[in-house]
Amino acid sequence: MSSSTLPNSYTFQPIGIIESPYQEKFGVPRQANLVAAKSRIRLLAPYNTPDALQGLTEFSHLWLHFVFHLCLRQTWKPKVRPPRLGGNQSLGVFATRSSFRPNPIGLSLVRLESIHTDQQDIYIEIRGADLVAGTPILDIKPYLPYADIQPQAHAATWAQEAPDPLNVHWTPEALANLQVVEEMQNLYELITQVLAQDPRPAYHHKTDPHRVYGVKLSGYNVNFCYRNSEQAPFGAPRPCIWVLAIKPL
Repeated sequence: MSSSTLPNSYTFQPIGIIESPYQEKFGVPRQANLVAAKSRIRLLAPYNTPDALQGLTEFSHLWLHFVFHLCLRQTWKPKVRPPRLGGNQSLGVFATRSSFRPNPIGLSLVRLESIHTDQQDIYIEIRGADLVAGTPILDIKPYLPYADIQPQAHAATWAQEAPDPLNVHWTPEALANLQVVEEMQNLYELITQVLAQDPRPAYHHKTDPHRVYGVKLSGYNVNFCYRNSEQAPFGAPRPCIWVLAIKPL
């Protein structure tokens, strides 16, 4: 088939919806597996059949194809500003993993934990997803180590390694808020791992150092701030994030 006879557009139906602790775009890890949080995929009809999942539990990891449903636009731009470059340098959109793309489709590698049913629903339990709650899943494929690992692969200098995580400290008030949470340890680990990735917009890194931020995680509003070594309270030794308070939404 020649390019002149190809259709101008294609229509896909989501096979599932992600349920994750990330209730808004702010705070979602910028790549998969930077935060080991649990999520799950709820399969939609007619794809919620055990037959479609037969053999899947023999694999440890999965590729997820999904839609950037909160980034839909009528137009696109050939250049974007990756957060890893401070939001000040432009690169071609195809040289980045920006969510603002000609076709808003993403790809994430996650760990498969288990598969279970709840009445009529089938859930795929996963770990390490970087997807906001409600993200439509287009497809699931098993990760194949012999094909997907490329030992000789290299990346641009700015993308060779994950960013260094920040130290995260908790104020006495935030720790007191945490004591009344039913799954205290899980929430503590989630908040600590998410904030260690410094979710602040890149253009805030050199401005407004006293700003207090709020991020919604697992049904809680988490207030935090960034402090460098000169501003850090309680004798913190290096630039860090301070968790100030936790309140139910």
